[in-house]
Amino acid sequence: MTLDDYRRFYAEEIRFAANVNSPALVEAFARVPREKFLGPGPWQIAFPDLARGGAVHTTIDDPRHLYHNVLISLDAARNLSNGQPGSLAHWINALNLKAGDRVFHMGCGVGYYTAIMAEVVGAGGSVVAIEVDAGLAARARENLADYPNVTVHAGDGATLDPGPCDAMLINAGVTHPHPPWLERLRPGGRMILPITVARGTTGLGQGIMAKIVRERGGYTADIVTFVAIYSCSSVREPELEPVLGKAIATGALMKLKSVRRDPHEPTETCVVHAREVCLSSAEVATGLEAVAPAEAVE
Repeated sequence: MTLDDYRRFYAEEIRFAANVNSPALVEAFARVPREKFLGPGPWQIAFPDLARGGAVHTTIDDPRHLYHNVLISLDAARNLSNGQPGSLAHWINALNLKAGDRVFHMGCGVGYYTAIMAEVVGAGGSVVAIEVDAGLAARARENLADYPNVTVHAGDGATLDPGPCDAMLINAGVTHPHPPWLERLRPGGRMILPITVARGTTGLGQGIMAKIVRERGGYTADIVTFVAIYSCSSVREPELEPVLGKAIATGALMKLKSVRRDPHEPTETCVVHAREVCLSSAEVATGLEAVAPAEAVE
């Protein structure tokens, strides 16, 4: 079997493991060479060790063995990996990407999943990617050099204006949706982001992966999966940590239905109430005046 054969089998494995219903996304997993983004072998498969807060590693030197639903270490000393393909596929699938879409990928790492999304949106679409780790950003820029529809930036994703977007994948834990990201979603735009509470001093957080959609009457929200992920370098409000932690512990966050931007006093539907955004269990009302188009926000 050739590497192309292994990629095709891997794509089918991911289709079933992640319940992917997008043929274009399955095809992207079959086309993008994972080994190109991971650097020269040998490589280390990382198995999370939840009891010790680290990982156990197994070394491989055959690129065919990269084509499984496993984590591949990027920096074992920092517990950094390339991400679980099944998890990322499930989140990307939830974005409902279409040919021609403009995507923002915050926390792109070495660019593998950026390439996957670039394949899905095609030459008529584009992906704006950013990575806070300068070394990883440099690798991503090199790895994605053959993709004219991808732009890679180094820095804090909260400070970059990605322009009006159809979809956003935020790949680092936050305590709340960043208002500028919400504003840059086009009408009908979708965002997948992890809302997490920090766990100890590991840099990791735990919480939920939420899907936010900009509708005519506001922002709808749903739970996609639970998640454990590294925290964002910003977009974390210390005063929200205990409130969010309680909402996760009591299950209140599982009632999330909308993100409110309108000024209001806390009510029983406010799951996590903050100054600029409110995670709410209230359904988005229909027939309300639409918010200002994302293109008009500066």
